[in-house]
Amino acid sequence: MSDQPTPMMAQYLAIREANPGSLLFYRMGDFYEMFFEDAIAASAALDIALTKRGTHLGEPIPMCGVPVHAAESYLLTLIRKGFRVAIAEQMEDPAEARKRGSKSVVARDVVRLVTPGTLTEESLLEARRHNFLASFASVRDECALAWVDISTGEFRVMPCPEPRLAPELARHAPRELLTAEGSRLDDIAAECGAALTELPLGSFDSASATRRLCTLFHVETLEGFGSFSRAELAAMGAIADYLELTQKGRMPLLRPPVREAMGGAMQIDAATRRNLELTQALSGGREGSLLAAIDRTVTAGGARLLERRISAPSRDLDLILTRQAAVGYLVAEPRLTADLRDALSRSPDMDRALSRLGLERGGPRDLAAIRAGLTQGHSIAAMLGNDEIRILAQAARDLTGHDALIDLLDEALVAEPPLLARDGGFVAPGFDEDLDETRRLRDEGRGVIARMQADYIAETGVQSLKIKHNNVLGYFIETTSTHAERMLAPPLNERFIHRQTTANQIRFTTVELSELETRILNARDRALEIERQIFGRLCRAVLDLAPQIAQAARALAEIDLTAAFADIASGEGWVQPQVDASRAFMIEGGRHPVVERALKRKGEAFVANDCPLTEEKTPAIWLLTGPNMAGKSTFLRQNALIAILAQAGAFVPARRAHIGMVSQLFSRVGAADDLARGRSTFMVEMVETAAILNQADDHALVILDEIGRGTATWDGLSIAWAVMEHLQAKNRCRALFATHYHEMTSLSARLSGVENATVAVREWEGEVIFLHEVRKGAADRSYGVQVARLAGLPPSVVERAREILQQLESGEREGAGKPAALLDDLPLFRAAPPPPPTPAEPSAVETRLRELNPDMITAREALDLVYELRGMMGG
Repeated sequence: MSDQPTPMMAQYLAIREANPGSLLFYRMGDFYEMFFEDAIAASAALDIALTKRGTHLGEPIPMCGVPVHAAESYLLTLIRKGFRVAIAEQMEDPAEARKRGSKSVVARDVVRLVTPGTLTEESLLEARRHNFLASFASVRDECALAWVDISTGEFRVMPCPEPRLAPELARHAPRELLTAEGSRLDDIAAECGAALTELPLGSFDSASATRRLCTLFHVETLEGFGSFSRAELAAMGAIADYLELTQKGRMPLLRPPVREAMGGAMQIDAATRRNLELTQALSGGREGSLLAAIDRTVTAGGARLLERRISAPSRDLDLILTRQAAVGYLVAEPRLTADLRDALSRSPDMDRALSRLGLERGGPRDLAAIRAGLTQGHSIAAMLGNDEIRILAQAARDLTGHDALIDLLDEALVAEPPLLARDGGFVAPGFDEDLDETRRLRDEGRGVIARMQADYIAETGVQSLKIKHNNVLGYFIETTSTHAERMLAPPLNERFIHRQTTANQIRFTTVELSELETRILNARDRALEIERQIFGRLCRAVLDLAPQIAQAARALAEIDLTAAFADIASGEGWVQPQVDASRAFMIEGGRHPVVERALKRKGEAFVANDCPLTEEKTPAIWLLTGPNMAGKSTFLRQNALIAILAQAGAFVPARRAHIGMVSQLFSRVGAADDLARGRSTFMVEMVETAAILNQADDHALVILDEIGRGTATWDGLSIAWAVMEHLQAKNRCRALFATHYHEMTSLSARLSGVENATVAVREWEGEVIFLHEVRKGAADRSYGVQVARLAGLPPSVVERAREILQQLESGEREGAGKPAALLDDLPLFRAAPPPPPTPAEPSAVETRLRELNPDMITAREALDLVYELRGMMGG
């Protein structure tokens, strides 16, 4: 037996070697097959059967496969499990290969690499979230981050020093991160949930990057898009190079790159995003996040825009006020808002439809989506007649001017086209005469032949003339010998061509009949071919106007988000905040949007609270004390979320709000370890606190909860005390500082700008009642023992805790020494013996049975007794 692989397996191995690091989907007819290690890995990941096909080097070859028509669902599973997939298609008809000889193999080649950051299929993407591919480049002393969503065309770049990389990746949450070989960014990529792909250094060459980008955007120079640093060019060029590699020359439709300034958005680091649950809950998933609580958008594009705004609240005061004005206008026009939202709900996702068409992965439904989106856009533009509201007026202009394309698509497409162009049936009747005739032949062949037969009878006067068909002659004209003489004589003999004579019949054909036969036999394939040609023309017409269509899609998203903000403001009683360049932070009746939504579902009311943190003459730091479960963390978080909403251009959940521009938002809330990096809970807490103290400026907003609780009491108090002093003296920022260390309340008398506040509780007959009300002043104690009892600790543990607490408090009042010495005087804890069992009173059934003498009753009496006892038990 030869160890040489078969020609087909040799081809497979060659393609596999040319695409390392990817599973190879090898097209064989109606299946994508995988072999060797790929088959073993895929069968385990997809839970499909592992079989065998032939041998290689004396060993059976493992094999598994997935149907081509269901490949997308398998691709989704593989991508989510961290695989990359190379798709090798058949590049010719198998019949062509057979013509070359029995040993010839069908030509195959990889047409696409499927990676987490390069998905475009609707079934592989989340409609309401971006799917970003990011790239980080470092050129000498410069660093930059670029990111692109090829499913929508969004393409942006910004300068990004390496210390800012983790926060920016947390903001964009890319699915895949491109870096140069040896960059050692594995931890940062893992932290933001991105697959890390290392490219050769040549992919990040800034000089060749310029050429690649010019080619991508069909321009001679990039100057029309702005001025970019070498690092920015390198980051963008690496993306272009990677897309060329993965898309195999079919480059996506990308918008010209937009350069973002470093200070254009509120800086929010990864820990703060996680603690505040901006776009994802701590438990995982979207539900329970701020995004889920406030999302009233009705389009996919609007939802993606909302996530971007929440992830990166603006620091451009004019832009914030402009967005607020648009929301305010729609709040004052509830009928218009309702009409807009109704029209928007019927608007498809034009961005992703356009992207699929550009990559030649689209179908007739994508053309229909463009048609429906532009048509709805015209209707929506007509509703927006106020030119004073800049955002809405610009959006209305971007939605008009597409009449010619709408008319073309209306005329060309049926109302509900199929998903795939190869299925046919998407071109409307009357659009193309050749197609209509071909369809008529395909669908009404017999009728066409009957009409031709009637025409020939009228022409010849031979009433017995028939058009028939057999497998030898195909279609032919048949008549009797007697009547055939007329057709054999001039002038009919020039038109009717003799084909065959039988005993009683003579058969003819005509040029028209021969052509008709060919057309009938080929009608189905011809109809599909004509539709494919029309599909190509329609795609070119759409892609020629791609920038205008993309602009219309952005306009729909902007209107949708503005209307969504107006809807939640009207429905939930939110108000327009006053935002300016000051350091003010004054909230009246503030509420936590996520908690309030959860309480409403239970029929409970949220207790609103004021936060006059700082105005002209008020303090800039609040020291917040009070028991656990009283609402300290909720209060801290809600004020941070109000700041985010205000700078995102939304109204806020409060009676009144005045917010000076927040440059940075920091949050140190909650406790969690980081075992992967060998960090304890306390170490994580200290790392996050260090980041705050080293970065916060005087326009930052900082919320801190229980600093120092992860270590010994006096260590923790010392750290918390020093952190508070640093915030007040060095950072000089606005801060909310929650603590259990009551000793710190004395700082309000020593540090200017620091004031005490507490969450009020009430005791009633030994019970603690949480009022969830924030007041000026300090808590007298923590009520920890009461909270422990509410949590369900055994009564003996709660009572013992009370004894220990009383001993410590009395010793502290009397100056009796250190806590350890005081606890030495406590009697040892002895578990109380379980109480003796109390004899239970006999039941009525037991009493009746004891009164009974079984030897003295008959069978009938025993049966009656059973019914009596059952009745006593309620049966």
